[in-house]
Amino acid sequence: MADKESKSSIIARNKKAYHDFHILETYEAGLALQGTEVKSLRAGKCSMRESFGGLDAGEVFLYDLHIPPYSEGNIHNHEPKRKRKLLMHKGEIQRLIGKVAEKGLTLVPTKIYFNDRGKAKVEIALAVGKKLYDKRQDIATKDAKRDIDRALRERQKDQ
Repeated sequence: MADKESKSSIIARNKKAYHDFHILETYEAGLALQGTEVKSLRAGKCSMRESFGGLDAGEVFLYDLHIPPYSEGNIHNHEPKRKRKLLMHKGEIQRLIGKVAEKGLTLVPTKIYFNDRGKAKVEIALAVGKKLYDKRQDIATKDAKRDIDRALRERQKDQ
C-alpha cells in the first residue's frame, strides 16, 4: 500500500472515517467524472466530509462528494454535489451488494487520489460504525502511545 501511495498524488483523505468506523475491507474504484471535475480535482479542491457510498440498481454510487466548480470554467460547469458512479469490476460489486445487505455495514470513501497513470481513483471501505465507548477507547490508546513515545524520546535525549 505504501508503494501505491508513493506513486499517486493524494487529493483528499477522510480522516473522520477512521474515527467513526471500523474499517473491514478497502476497494479501489474509478470515478465517472464530467469535464471540469477533473480540473477541480487536479487543483486539489475536494471535500469528503459528508460523503458516503450506496448501491442502486446493481451499481455503486458516491453521494455528497463535494467537488467545487472549476474557477476557470464556463456555463457548462458541473453540479458540486451530484451523485457519481464508481467504476468497479462486476464481481466486486456483487460482493459489496452481499456485504452491505448485512446489518450495520456501510460504504465509506477514505481517500481520493490520482494513480500513476493519471486516473482519478477513490478508495472506498466496507465499514461498521463505532460506538461511543469504542471512540473513547481509541482516543485513550492513542494518548497512551503518544505518552510512551514522548517518554522514549526524552530518555534518548538524556543518554
